[in-house]
Amino acid sequence: MSPAAPATVLEAPVAPPSAPPLTVLIPVYNEERTVETLLQRVADGPYPDKQIIVIDDGSRDATPRLLEGWHGRPGFVFLRHERNRGKGAAVRTGLAHAAGALTLFQDADLEYDPADYPRLVEPIRRGEAEAVYGSRYLAPAGPLPWTRFRIGVMFFNLLVLLLYGRRLTDEATCYKALRTELWRSLGLRAERFELCPEMTAKLCRRGVRIVEVPISYHPRGAAAGKKIGWRDAVQTVWTLLRWRFGQLEGDDRPLRHPAPAGMV
Repeated sequence: MSPAAPATVLEAPVAPPSAPPLTVLIPVYNEERTVETLLQRVADGPYPDKQIIVIDDGSRDATPRLLEGWHGRPGFVFLRHERNRGKGAAVRTGLAHAAGALTLFQDADLEYDPADYPRLVEPIRRGEAEAVYGSRYLAPAGPLPWTRFRIGVMFFNLLVLLLYGRRLTDEATCYKALRTELWRSLGLRAERFELCPEMTAKLCRRGVRIVEVPISYHPRGAAAGKKIGWRDAVQTVWTLLRWRFGQLEGDDRPLRHPAPAGMV
């Protein structure tokens, strides 16, 4: 994996007697309105012996102060970037400290529900999948409204199909689960929101089959703190193109060529 962004370890992690089954990485940037509620939901959620790594990515609101109140809680590790580096950099920093057999990612808002963790984790633990994505668009009830964000995701899905031959319904989902050593082997380099397409591109290039499962989702808009914008959409397109043709770091194996569109 590429070198992680420099970070301050706010609380030295205590080595567990055995590796936890799951590590949850939570990058946080200016989420004073939601971070405490989210952390409580994660702590109370499935897998009570999980490791929870919180990476404060240079927050300038009350987030650092609120996080201090969680220091010392069992299973938590707190890291901080002194300046904002972006979600990709925060995730790379967190992966360097992950001790769980599997790792998944959790945004610090309340859009995603930690109660869905078993849907992502159990197929991998049973040996039925290598990579599991939680799709916001597979839920049988309560379809999401058509917004510019949904249209953007549909466009990214189409690019993944055309470039990599993989049919996905939610390339941009936050909920992605893999074994931790597989995450580390991808050599992630993203700094910001280009993290998701880099993950998808490299998994496809490695020939890893991505299984999608339905999850619940409660969207928020820009007024409520959503940070992704059109510049990130442009970066997503560039990232999918870049990793379709670029050499994968640390992988000398012959690259598997994507199947033609419509074949997978």
